[in-house]
Amino acid sequence: MIVLFTDFGTRDPYVGQVKARLAEEAPAHVVVDLLHEVPDFNSHAGAHLLAAMAGGFPPGTVFLAVVDPGVGTPRDAVVVLAGGRWFVGPDNGLLSVLAARAGDAKIWRIVWRPESLSATFHGRDLFAVVAADIARGEFPDGKLAAQEKLTVEFDAGDLPRVVYIDHYGNAWTGVRTVPSNTRVRAAGEAFKHSESFGFVGRGEGFWFVNSVGLVELAVNRGSAAAQFGLKVGDPVEVQRLN
Repeated sequence: MIVLFTDFGTRDPYVGQVKARLAEEAPAHVVVDLLHEVPDFNSHAGAHLLAAMAGGFPPGTVFLAVVDPGVGTPRDAVVVLAGGRWFVGPDNGLLSVLAARAGDAKIWRIVWRPESLSATFHGRDLFAVVAADIARGEFPDGKLAAQEKLTVEFDAGDLPRVVYIDHYGNAWTGVRTVPSNTRVRAAGEAFKHSESFGFVGRGEGFWFVNSVGLVELAVNRGSAAAQFGLKVGDPVEVQRLN
């Protein structure tokens, strides 16, 4: 299985071009569109989202992860093996949180370059080809060089900020599972805890732990982003009460 995680969006041709290359290089493998709306250019938010989501996939899964505002510059391209799963993408912090949390990460720098390499589309021309090699079970030794650590490493602890807003207007944070007696504040508002939407009144705001283990701010049958003015990058205050 090859899983796509990008900030490409779905209105442009980029996802289709990547999938066409994967169909050429690894035609027998299922390709899953996990997320193409990672906040644009935001590898920090993407790192926490990817770390939270990756555990829902079986060992052996290959993630093609591209949030790459430095594409075409001297930034490195890497392969990471962490928790039995493979990750292919830029060395800009995007893969650093999951690597640190896994505790067993192995890292390789991609030294190979194809004859035809767009300066602005390494996702298609470089990462997709290496991801396909790994998915086929053909570890590309000749294309990689082992290295001890990533060049860019984000703090692997919780990130007390909004990292993603879904189409409902729910605000995902980079804070992992916390007790229900925790006080959560954002955008000047205090959010009470609820296990799910149906336990609060319509239009009422609350926080809950979502399906990938992150604290999420929501409104029952409404948009937390619109109602409270929440946006990606907003700080979130989390206070664990006695």
